[in-house]
Amino acid sequence: MTASLQILQAGPALSLQDLGRPGYRAQGLTLGGAADPTAIYEGAALLRQSATYAVIEMAGSGGSFSADTDIRIALTGAKMAANIDGDPLIWNASHMLPAGAKLTIGGAQNGSYGYLHVGGGFATDPQMGSRASHLSAGLGHALKSGETLPVGADSGKDTAMTLPADPRFGGGVVRVVASMQTEAFAIETRERFFQTPFKRDTRANRMGVRMDHEGDGFSTDGQLSIVSEVIVPGDIQITGDGAPFVLMCECQTTGGYPRIGTVIPCDLPRIAQAQAGTPIRFEFIGLDQAATLQLRYLKELKSLTSHVTPLVRDPANIRDLLNYQLIGGAVSANADPFEEDL
Repeated sequence: MTASLQILQAGPALSLQDLGRPGYRAQGLTLGGAADPTAIYEGAALLRQSATYAVIEMAGSGGSFSADTDIRIALTGAKMAANIDGDPLIWNASHMLPAGAKLTIGGAQNGSYGYLHVGGGFATDPQMGSRASHLSAGLGHALKSGETLPVGADSGKDTAMTLPADPRFGGGVVRVVASMQTEAFAIETRERFFQTPFKRDTRANRMGVRMDHEGDGFSTDGQLSIVSEVIVPGDIQITGDGAPFVLMCECQTTGGYPRIGTVIPCDLPRIAQAQAGTPIRFEFIGLDQAATLQLRYLKELKSLTSHVTPLVRDPANIRDLLNYQLIGGAVSANADPFEEDL
């Protein structure tokens, strides 16, 4: 029997996403895929399945869902209040969604994008080798209330598993390498940029995130004569009003604004998950250090499965059970606990 998930009520911005479509930049199509790819790998680790499976990306808030048969689910990314028929669920964990039960997912509490994974992934028809919606390119669509999504065959069984919380939520330091026009900015301008505390602006989507700051804007001589050229996610463009704009997964493939630097790929999820008003500070690093950090990040993604633990530990699976003080608090059933020893 083929399983399916029905969207009873869709939040304002739900879409199917995976790791995107590599190899189409020459044809004018960027990678796309999940705004926070780390969350894709976390869900795959929780369900012990491939990270290539499609998931539902929920921007800002989720919605309500129901399955026609028992299915496994995992919840990752920005924490959202979630429950099944009123029973609260732990975030960054896997659960069983019984047939006919109502899964409700509320608003984001510590980030911008939450993710709903299902065992077996969503089995919609691929387009150009991916199931990801790339809305700015006209691929896929925003999910709506009443839609039913097919679920792939699930060979896994484990549920009630969890992963430690990741520190990418809440802003912080974002590392940047030199871009094509970095040297075109005066040294004083670059130094001011990397010393300036920014906040994520309210103007943000899957194409880019505007950064707000106090004081004068940033600029470089000759910025109006820059020839449009290749741009990539992570590039920090300085727009006409002097504000930095960090390009995200659905950015264009070419652009003519000067770029003061480029956020390294492993730090882009920190930008994606920043809520409006979240503090961000940029830190310049060299290419060698950036390559080392990126390789470490990819290695950590591959090792996520080893960090998965049960939500409630089964004593039968605890190797060092004898090391636990299981009877350290035992008391007599007959003694009066209020009677002093004489």
